[in-house]
Amino acid sequence: MHSGYTFRTRAILKAQQALGWEVKGVTGLRHTASGPDVETVDGLMFHRTRGTVLRLPVAREWSEVITFAERIEALVDQWKPDILHAHSPVLDALAGLRVAKRRNIPFVFEIRAFLGGAAVGNGTGTEGSMKYRVTKALESWAVRRADAIIVICEGLKADLVARGIDPARITVSPNGVDMDLFGTPPAHDAALAAKLELIGAEVIGFIGSFYDYEGLDDLIAAMPRLVAARPRAALLLVGGGPMEADLRAQAAASPVADRIRFVGRVPHDEVERYYSLVDILAYPRKKMRLTDLVTPLKPLEAMAQGRLVAASDVGGHRELIRDGETGTLFAPDDPAAIADALGGLLAAHDIWGARRTAARKFVEEERNWSSNISRYEPVYHRIATYSGSKEQGAV
Repeated sequence: MHSGYTFRTRAILKAQQALGWEVKGVTGLRHTASGPDVETVDGLMFHRTRGTVLRLPVAREWSEVITFAERIEALVDQWKPDILHAHSPVLDALAGLRVAKRRNIPFVFEIRAFLGGAAVGNGTGTEGSMKYRVTKALESWAVRRADAIIVICEGLKADLVARGIDPARITVSPNGVDMDLFGTPPAHDAALAAKLELIGAEVIGFIGSFYDYEGLDDLIAAMPRLVAARPRAALLLVGGGPMEADLRAQAAASPVADRIRFVGRVPHDEVERYYSLVDILAYPRKKMRLTDLVTPLKPLEAMAQGRLVAASDVGGHRELIRDGETGTLFAPDDPAAIADALGGLLAAHDIWGARRTAARKFVEEERNWSSNISRYEPVYHRIATYSGSKEQGAV
């Protein structure tokens, strides 16, 4: 199952494993891929949680927490780990905390997005609703009880500090790129370009999940204006998700429908072939609480692949992209602004080389998982040492 979450988890575990640490993963009931109870994938061992949850709201979530906690506790009793490390959503933290407190194990809560904000972003929740307020309260409760808090960006840290959390307890471990996976820019795949009828085209691309907050409807709406300015422009959309049917319908109704390509989901080992066709990777995220707080992973992967990057001017992108240096920022929720920014970048061939070099250097020096992982070690040592002193009667 491929997502920013899964790639971040893989990167953390692989880097820790390379340090000689012993690591295991436990997946909850929301991990729906089939497989055995215990499975080794890519050299990493994962333990699956089995079971069914109730259908009624609240009871459903609580039964999910209890079932997950039982699976975690069984592994803890068998394996005797030194640290429990849970990542968002908060339901994972509630399950992990339940076990950590019962077994007196140091507990880390890593927040990659707030559950309420993510629900608003993918269209399954409303800001300010009862569910939204409850999940926010649960997040604050879990954060106050964790031995350490890790967040993926400054936006999430600022939100927690505004809730009264001591900033000294919060470590920022930003999203990074595994340069072994994404560090070699691919050669142009002429055969694939011919298959997709993109020979000679100026290709704008998006490779990722089709959620509403990604703003792909605005990108499709920008295409007529972009094609009017750059007749060879084409849009390549790789991936899938909840908005796919609506986006395909919108594209089919566009006056430049022949300039828009959908290829669906592709195997991960083939993604580089599609990166090789793209001149500019576009990330037109809509402006909302989720996108202002959370930094995505995909723009970093694009930079590592030697692609130009253009993105909406929201908080999460501003932590990754230096406008005019490592990428281009445009006004969010504005198809005309998207078209003008992309058209201007397509016309500015003379800056492409320097822009790509600057972007790749930024990833190598500031967003490389091989260096990012060093932020976890002092946190783990601190809380493990503190836990040991408590067991000896120290405060």
